[in-house]
Amino acid sequence: MTELRDRDPGELVQPIILRIDKEDPSSEDEGLSAVSRAAVIAYLQDPHNPEWQQWASQAFAKSVRRANPKMFAKVLEMFPDQMVSEVGKAQAVGLPPLPAADLPKLIAKLQVSGTQLPKSEEILTSKVNIAVNASLEMSTGKAAAQCAHALFAWLTESDGQGIESWLKAHAPVGIRHLPRTDFDALSQHAVGPVIQDAGRTEIEPGSTTAFVFIDED
Repeated sequence: MTELRDRDPGELVQPIILRIDKEDPSSEDEGLSAVSRAAVIAYLQDPHNPEWQQWASQAFAKSVRRANPKMFAKVLEMFPDQMVSEVGKAQAVGLPPLPAADLPKLIAKLQVSGTQLPKSEEILTSKVNIAVNASLEMSTGKAAAQCAHALFAWLTESDGQGIESWLKAHAPVGIRHLPRTDFDALSQHAVGPVIQDAGRTEIEPGSTTAFVFIDED
């Protein structure tokens, strides 16, 4: 699955806002998990909305933006119906798809590039996991968008097996950073599409970035 390389101003984009507390930051993996969950939580709140259907039928473009605690609170005030995804110290909220050129000013001024959270030696595990291609050395923000692509694609393109029990367990998502050889080997067992990046930022077009796999242990 690929993104469109050139984004049309009228293209629908799902903004996902990641709360970044510089004084007490979450780990990177908590952030990746929270953003991924936020993408699908927002969709599941209103999956039959025509805009969701149009967006999902295209490249389901996402824009992960960071907000300090004060700005994050303002986003929640603007979108009070959206549920917050929390993983450890990380908080993220996914919004409904919006035209790329018509984002609210509050959202548009939130930064996209340069988002980085500290790494942790603790591995975040779950039955449902996202493998991240560590060889690409993506920033937290870039990796978060790729993880969100992978989780959303798995959710919407699967045959439904295991989805209901996962949701009943509050949709936990593990993160696994793998060197290229291991990433490629495990991709043979992916339960959804292996995401290929459009190459707009940071990495080369066509780079394989992330996929979902199920831990059967």
